[in-house]
Amino acid sequence: MIRPASSDHPRVTDEQKIAFAAAPLEQATLLRAFGERVRTLRARRGMTRRVLAGAARISERYLAILESGVGNPSLVILHQIASALECSLAELLGDVTASSPEWLLLRELLGGRDDDQLRRAHVAIATSLGILVDPLKGRRIALIGLRGAGKSTLGTMLAKSLGVPFVELSRQIEEIAGYTIREIYDLYGAGAYRRYERSALERILESKHEVVLATPGGLVSEPATFNLLLEHCTTVWLQALPEEHMARVAAQGDMRPMSANPEAMDDLRRILDGRSAFYAKANLTINTAGKDAETSFQDLQSALREWAAGER
Repeated sequence: MIRPASSDHPRVTDEQKIAFAAAPLEQATLLRAFGERVRTLRARRGMTRRVLAGAARISERYLAILESGVGNPSLVILHQIASALECSLAELLGDVTASSPEWLLLRELLGGRDDDQLRRAHVAIATSLGILVDPLKGRRIALIGLRGAGKSTLGTMLAKSLGVPFVELSRQIEEIAGYTIREIYDLYGAGAYRRYERSALERILESKHEVVLATPGGLVSEPATFNLLLEHCTTVWLQALPEEHMARVAAQGDMRPMSANPEAMDDLRRILDGRSAFYAKANLTINTAGKDAETSFQDLQSALREWAAGER
């Protein structure tokens, strides 16, 4: 194993540069694409390079080399990284649709379509599979977004104005598990946390016909759980600038995101970039950047009224 370097951006050696330059164009393209894929999956799951390196049992320096598009990992290393990211090797390599002829045909059919066409195909497939619109969807409002977006503050205000319960999914997860979120991760890992997260969401959907729900920022990283949320709740992405996310969390007295991590803001930007396309799947987007809670709340109420009127 390569020993970790003190810098998160290791210097590529002359030998590596020569080997990279001599590699066939296809190989260089493949390695660059793989490095970008690892960065994307890592950001989507909200993992820093240090955390992923530890979970994958490789050095942080070697992971940085892979992400730069220079390293050529062995099959064992690929397996360790995929396990740490909780994805298949196929997904890690960027080909999640190679498992059967039907997948391949479906991929070919959908390839090159724009978002609107894909959205209509999604609805058509869901309908054909008997996945119908939940009649209670309009009465369950789920707030999504990174920490510091205002989910707890605006969620509490919205629930009070509607006269419905306000529920924080994180607290429900802790109640089911009997541990704090940090303890779940430390004792059992991210896989167990995601299972508790889905279980908590299922319990809320079964027991609450009306609710305002604040969700953890990383819920969108688990497709099955996120699909469940989209199917059964009116979703609202509370959007803010990375600097505002960080400042609001710090204002709550939580300095952990910045503790001993000089690249915390860069990590936050990467996480937001990796998740934005998923957050954008929400029914509504409310930009809270530069606004106080009352102004953002008024925007939220107005958007929900318009949405409800359009759904009738």
